[in-house]
Amino acid sequence: MYQIDFTKPIHIHFIGIGGISMSGLAEILLKENFKISGSDAKNSDIVDNLIAMGAIVNIGQCAANITDDIDLVVYTAAIHEDNEEFAACKAKNIPMLTRAQLLGQIMNNYKYSVAVSGTHGKTTTTSMLSQIFIEADTDPTISVGGILDSIGGNIRVGKSDYFVTEACEYTNSFHAFYPYISIILNVDADHLDFFSGIDEIIESFHTFATNLPDNGTLIVNGDMDCFDRVTRDLTCSILTFGMKDTNRYYPADIEADEKGHMDYTLMTDGKACERVHLNIGGIHNVCNSLAAIAVADLLGIDREYTLLGLKSFGGAHRRFELKGSLGNVTVIDDYAHHPTEIKATLATASDTPHNELWVIFQPHTYTRTHALFEEFADALKGFDHVILVDIYAARETDTGLVHSKDLAKRIKEYGTDARYFSSFRAVENYLLLNCKKNDLLITMGAGDVYLIGEELLGK
Repeated sequence: MYQIDFTKPIHIHFIGIGGISMSGLAEILLKENFKISGSDAKNSDIVDNLIAMGAIVNIGQCAANITDDIDLVVYTAAIHEDNEEFAACKAKNIPMLTRAQLLGQIMNNYKYSVAVSGTHGKTTTTSMLSQIFIEADTDPTISVGGILDSIGGNIRVGKSDYFVTEACEYTNSFHAFYPYISIILNVDADHLDFFSGIDEIIESFHTFATNLPDNGTLIVNGDMDCFDRVTRDLTCSILTFGMKDTNRYYPADIEADEKGHMDYTLMTDGKACERVHLNIGGIHNVCNSLAAIAVADLLGIDREYTLLGLKSFGGAHRRFELKGSLGNVTVIDDYAHHPTEIKATLATASDTPHNELWVIFQPHTYTRTHALFEEFADALKGFDHVILVDIYAARETDTGLVHSKDLAKRIKEYGTDARYFSSFRAVENYLLLNCKKNDLLITMGAGDVYLIGEELLGK
């Protein structure tokens, strides 16, 4: 594998530079005086920001973008061998790294590197930890898979030994990471277009955990059924968190305030500690915050800064994000695209004052929708009104195996009001006619469903 010498900046080209993660890595390297070029399928605010920082970005991907002065090319899992730029790099024998391999090499430059993994909750937990690091004035470098207001985007380049990033299991990309501290929030069946099933996913997380050095630490959810399989034969230290009192870190006396935000008493080793105040809702976020607290404690951050960081964190964009009000209807946007995440969002919404609860759900990928069809129906039936729009294909093509109309029909069989619309405009018109005073409306999914809420609000 090609190894970057970070003391000798070179010309690096990113195929797909406009992605949330790729753009963040490009920004880190720009600030380290690397020459950065790249390409993307379409223009965006992210691309414009990179250009303003000095990157050369081409809209559209073609072989001509691969110039002879490029020293290294970085690409994502979405780029295949039939991509013109990928093929041109191979023909010119230009060294290539995956996005994950580059992130792994960047991570190695930091003494206190933290990788946040888990099927659910990575962005929120990474953001919580980032807020704690900032509150403690540690000057961290941060790479998060969402927009975090406190850093003005998805990346922050610091000058200290602290580094925190998300670690995604898709295509086993987090196997390229060798952090000092790893978090495993949970392990669930997902990305079934790549993994054969839950057993292979568990093994993938176990491999990720084995990348920790002997003096490293795994901070892991002790409530997981697969805990023993994930943690077997590890030589690093292990700290547990979770909802049960068998964990080192767990909560007690959990309450939700009038806004649905969570408060709890922090318990460590069976002893009551401080009261923790979160500025977000959801029991799942109580669990996420415990993982962040465990990291902060391990790194010697004063608990005062940890509590301030958690209290000041108002959520990352697209994570139960308040978008505004339409008359007396509250509009929320959420990234949930897995049944477990949908149930967590439903629980959070239930703690939020409302009359009736609406969700506009955009399934994400045909593979996931087909594989977890019954689980999706079971999770969505808990809303008062469910609106389905077309499946967001992402990296896939339509197999014909499943359609959003099928999911709407199945949910309706449970007795829940569910219907399918073929266009966003039709959904908007229906909502304007049928939402009532004090209803709560959630746009949900990992695609572009958020545009419906923004259109309704006139943003």
